[in-house]
Amino acid sequence: MLLNEIQSHLKNADLLYNASQIKEALIAQANQINQYLKDIPETSQPPVMLPVMNGGLIYAGQLLPLITLPVEIDYIHATRYRNTTKGHELDWKVYPQSDLSDRLVIVLDDIFDEGHTLEAIVNYCKEKNANSILTSVLVTKEHNRRDVSLAVDFSALSVPDRYVFGYGMDYKGQLRNLDGIYAV
Repeated sequence: MLLNEIQSHLKNADLLYNASQIKEALIAQANQINQYLKDIPETSQPPVMLPVMNGGLIYAGQLLPLITLPVEIDYIHATRYRNTTKGHELDWKVYPQSDLSDRLVIVLDDIFDEGHTLEAIVNYCKEKNANSILTSVLVTKEHNRRDVSLAVDFSALSVPDRYVFGYGMDYKGQLRNLDGIYAV
């Protein structure tokens, strides 16, 4: 995409959440996660926080400093969109380097839309013998098209059934760096 196309797309988009609204929602979400984590025995290994690249990068970078318990940070890179606006078959790019066996794993992703990517990642963690797996997302898209049985454990915000971008979410590989969440 050319710069003028990107700027035109942004100009015609609606701002759903600004930076301060997102920050407030992340603080509330971190408080929920911290409340859950406070009951982990001190003799346990630290939880593994597993951001999903590339969309989960900004979300995880803002959420993780708000988590008060020591955690191990790794990442996974699996994608269905490949710089388009339509999902395809899941493409596994990078697997975590941490041993997930007998660990609490918290998967951090940008959006819970149809749920295919998140479900596949949860299944991967189960195959690696994670003791417990939680899911945490920045936004949940409001619709009834999900054909997966997965439900997210922590969600900061909800968005309408529109194409959303910004704060880690992209439009054709662009605009992830915006400090708000926009919709077309």
